[in-house]
Amino acid sequence: MEFFCYHRDRPDSLPLRYELAEKHWSYMDRYAKEMIARGPTLADDGDTPTGSVHIVHLPDPVAARAFAFDEPNHQAGVYRDVLLRRWRNLLGRTMWDFPGGPAGGNRYLVLGLGAGRPADLTVPPDADELIAYGPLLSDDGATWLGTAALVRAPDPDAARALLTTDRYAAVEVHNWQFGGRR
Repeated sequence: MEFFCYHRDRPDSLPLRYELAEKHWSYMDRYAKEMIARGPTLADDGDTPTGSVHIVHLPDPVAARAFAFDEPNHQAGVYRDVLLRRWRNLLGRTMWDFPGGPAGGNRYLVLGLGAGRPADLTVPPDADELIAYGPLLSDDGATWLGTAALVRAPDPDAARALLTTDRYAAVEVHNWQFGGRR
């Protein structure tokens, strides 16, 4: 099963985040084979972390909750909240398979939080700039709760246009970059 996990930073937690960087990376190293995508969301300056995205293959929702809530930054109070949902990898690849590579261009996390009938359940026609794409689902995988995408786009508006915006309660666009050890 695939899971989307987005930890959002608590205000003023940046010093603690930096202090725990090695513990965070060591923890994530344990999931290297299961990782589909990972990386921080960033403030408008393109440099200051505001959250952490992980898309990971795990055996079940219990393992996913352990992954999300045992993470060292979460345990230490870096994060203010966690969005954890089943996810379906519609591209069938990892971020490391993205033809555009890890650098160059603007990268975004696009989150559409569902409202009503499911939307955007298939890969958009021009998928060349998609790094990861799929629906957010309930734990049993039966109920659509939204859509999550990592995308290279010229600007936030172009990234947002990836989703059918009138089908979502909210659409968020966050600066994002490939993560992991440098």
